Amino acid sequence: MLQVLVKQSMSKTHLALVTGANRGIGLEIVRQLAARGVGTVLAARELDKGLAAAGQLKAQGLDVSVVTLDVSRAESIARAVAQVEGDFGPIDILVNNAAILIDGPGGFDASLFDLTPDTLRATFETNLIGPLELIRAVVPGMRRQRYGRVVNVSSAAGQLAHMGMGFPGYRMSKAALNALTCIAAAEVAQDGADIKINAVDPGWVRTDMGGRDAARSVEQGAETAVWLATLAADGPTGGFFRDKKSIAW
Repeated sequence: MLQVLVKQSMSKTHLALVTGANRGIGLEIVRQLAARGVGTVLAARELDKGLAAAGQLKAQGLDVSVVTLDVSRAESIARAVAQVEGDFGPIDILVNNAAILIDGPGGFDASLFDLTPDTLRATFETNLIGPLELIRAVVPGMRRQRYGRVVNVSSAAGQLAHMGMGFPGYRMSKAALNALTCIAAAEVAQDGADIKINAVDPGWVRTDMGGRDAARSVEQGAETAVWLATLAADGPTGGFFRDKKSIAW
């Protein structure tokens, strides 16, 4: 797969990489970060879709760079991170937004007993292993510069405190992403550096995944992720948040 980084000149205080960012919540996170003056790289699986999304932002006076990145492929992750760091320097902010929901027919009623191993594997490749590999690729640079913010876009569907039936593969992958958040935050906390790793539940948002009947706008869905991506040094780490408030795992 051809890996392309389309660069804009960046005058930045920090550099952010946002995955799955050509539409929906990811695109809105990019917009809000860029509007704050953060140098932002929009990552998308397909370059043309990434460029189209960046064009929307350019029309609003916001310049962002674009990189092709398939989070389900380790070689794509390594190549994209190397390209971004080679062109712009260390990544200060990582937002793991890319995710899939492919549990099949039935939607909220999709049954665990109809879930195929292939569907579960594909879901975990994108929703868990991709974020894990990105954290492992980016956090060493954060450790060297003693600063970093990682935001894992999770879901209330992964809350063990309120776990129920429906879309089981997605639920399990987000519960696992929450566990990854806790483990990674605990490990980097030992360094004493200003690195914070948190998870966010954006709520039920009107996107291609959430559907038109969802209660929240993309602006509302992105707000807490952007807050976590730009936390001050005294901000929280190792937590799960909705509307800038801590929620149960």
